[in-house]
Amino acid sequence: MQVFWFLPTHGDSRYLGTTEGARPVDLAYLQQIAGAADRLGYEGVLIPTGRSCEDPWVIASSLIGATSTLKFLVAVRPGLHQPSLAARMAATFDRLSGGRVLVNLVTGGDQAELEGDGVFLDHAARYEQSAEFIRIWREIIARSHDGQAFDYDGKHLSVKGAKLLFPPTQRPYPPVWFGGSSEAAHELAAEQVDTYLTWGEPPAEVAKKIADVKARATRKGRDVKFGIRLHVIVRETEDAAWKAAEELISRVDDQTVIRAQAAFAKMDSVGQRRMAALHGGGAKRKREDLEISPNLWAGVGLVRGGAGTALVGDAKTVAKRIEEYAALGIDNFIFSGYPHLEESYRFAELVFPLLPRKQRPRLPGQTLIGPFGEVVANLDAPSRLTSRLVSQS
Repeated sequence: MQVFWFLPTHGDSRYLGTTEGARPVDLAYLQQIAGAADRLGYEGVLIPTGRSCEDPWVIASSLIGATSTLKFLVAVRPGLHQPSLAARMAATFDRLSGGRVLVNLVTGGDQAELEGDGVFLDHAARYEQSAEFIRIWREIIARSHDGQAFDYDGKHLSVKGAKLLFPPTQRPYPPVWFGGSSEAAHELAAEQVDTYLTWGEPPAEVAKKIADVKARATRKGRDVKFGIRLHVIVRETEDAAWKAAEELISRVDDQTVIRAQAAFAKMDSVGQRRMAALHGGGAKRKREDLEISPNLWAGVGLVRGGAGTALVGDAKTVAKRIEEYAALGIDNFIFSGYPHLEESYRFAELVFPLLPRKQRPRLPGQTLIGPFGEVVANLDAPSRLTSRLVSQS
């Protein structure tokens, strides 16, 4: 099991849908989150993409020096990037970071945003273009290790003599991640990507998606790994966790929800429609209605596009729900929480010890140093004080 965190390059807050409790997202803050994720033992961070976000490649590049082993899942968008340029970007980043880049193929689902970026293809054509894009990208990088060039003449994209002079650290290419809920997305995942990523739907629905992608991949002689994207609200008790969930959306008014859902309804993303169906397009507001599966809460999706569900509960319960998804075949979990800095610590401290995950190997010569916990009464470290009390009892 590999656990990732999330960089909120579109903003961060204590309350959704309001400026109350919001904080500016600048380089210093992103370095805090990435540094925390690096030290706490998260495998990597997902960096979102879109016009509501800072550019993911610029952000990721700025954080290489602030981290040591953290991986960066960074988006490429067919239609905005050309595959040869994207191959050079990925190879450069991979070398400079010591093999720490993962590539997230994003086709996009907001037609207005896409047109603003100069992309006028419909849903089906975008997936055709994406398939050509990632095929060219993969071949350019894979052939770079032997100094070979690549020709391709496709319906949407073509290259002649495409060549990468400086190959990446990872072979044959940095792993490709991809998410999508349509049939075209499943076919693309089965044919070309390394990890298929789903948003957090109820386990039965996730199982169906995994089975479909796996069956398609098997027919093509391929193996695909699976990941899931979820928010998480974990506290020391169930009651405290559900109270925190309610507080997260406590400042959202009806008009904000209506406006957000109207914008989401214009998208041609199948995944976004599936997210909206979980909360009835904003019609559900009560906890008993928004808890769509045990401890799976759809409240985030009232105003947030994309991943709109959260695991809510105490640490043991949340760990149990994670293991239920893992039993379906999911290896990679990408979590987030509001605010992202504090919640990265909370999740790691409460849930990491309960998960069947390997700790990342320490760097050569790296040792743990103290102090751990605040010295008590200016006399004793907590560990010594505890051992003394135990021996006396």
